[in-house]
This record gives sequence, C-alpha cells and structure tokens, in this order.
Amino acid sequence: MVIDKGKGLMENSGEEQMVNLKRICIFCGSRSGKQFSFSDAARELGKEMVRRKIDLIYGGGSSGLMGSIAKTVFNGGCHVLGIIPKFLDSQHQIIGETFGEKKIVKDMHERKLEMAKHADAFIALPGGYGTLEELLEVITWSQLRIHHKPVGLLNIDGYYDNLLALFERGVQEGFIEDSASQIVISAQTVQELMTKIINILTLTKINQL
Repeated sequence: MVIDKGKGLMENSGEEQMVNLKRICIFCGSRSGKQFSFSDAARELGKEMVRRKIDLIYGGGSSGLMGSIAKTVFNGGCHVLGIIPKFLDSQHQIIGETFGEKKIVKDMHERKLEMAKHADAFIALPGGYGTLEELLEVITWSQLRIHHKPVGLLNIDGYYDNLLALFERGVQEGFIEDSASQIVISAQTVQELMTKIINILTLTKINQL
C-alpha cells in the first residue's frame, strides 16, 4: 500500500488483505428504473465484487437492480446472502426467487439488523422508498456510533444529487453536525466508490495500530 500525503491512500493488488472487507450490504431498487445505466452499474458493481472476492448481502429479491447484482455475484462464485422478512417470503410475485442463501427474519427491523451485523460496508444504488429507508437508517446508526462501517452512495447519473444537496442543507441549517456530514461517501463510478471505501477502512485500521 502506498500513502500519498496529498491524495490519501492509493490502491494496490493486495489491498483487500489489509482491510476487513469481506462482505458488502447493497441497498437498491427491486425495479430496474428507466435508465439502462442503473442496471449496467449494478452488474458492474457485482463484477467488481467478484474480482475482489467480496460476498454480497442484500434484500433477497431477484427482480430489478437487486436481481442484477445478486445474479452477477452469485454466478461469479461469491457467496450471496438474501435476508427476507417473513411476510415477504411468500410473495414471489414481488420478490421472486433468492439467489444464493436465504435467511428469513421476523420483520423489516430485524432484516436491517441482520444486514448490518454481517456487513463490513454498505452501498446504496438507485432505488425507491425502501432503499432510502435502509440507507438513512444505517447513516443514523453511524451518527449514533452504533456501527463504524463505511456507507457509500453509487450516484449513477446524478440520481442522488438532490439527496446529497438536502444533507448539505441540513449542515448549513444546523440540523446535521459537520462531523456527521462525512458519514456518506459518494461517487459516480464503481471504481471510485470502491477505492474510497477501501481507503477509509485502511485509514481506520492504521489508526487502530
């Protein structure tokens, strides 16, 4: 690993061995959205996780962006864990079949607890209300120091620009502390986001030595 004081940490081929990045929890839509770039990004992220030998934790569906990334990671030979609340498990018309291992939990709250317990980092792709709810909860948990894991936004085609602007407005108006504004890591490409997440985990490990 090379450290550039002006630019931070630089990637190398052995970076995953230096940090605890074995499983990423992905929040994303159970629909594909109207832009092909959303599905392309989901597959690209899945391929990057396979390349880095990182397992997937996700909401357990096979449709939309959920299905795109889960199928890619599963077919690439990495472990996939889908966590589904009991009331959704029987609604195959909504979620479809789960790729990889399926774990059924009591409710939506327990689902998020299980996701957070098993994950080393979180990434949100484009999605709707459910994606936003999951994302905001892990951001809040980070603010409360319930966990210290990176939270990333894959901001494809500026999908999350307005949300990031809202966060900034929250800082300006005094509702969000300056320190908490650093919780969310945002990037428009898979490679940039993965590099940022690994850099944060590496710095955390260095600071713990």
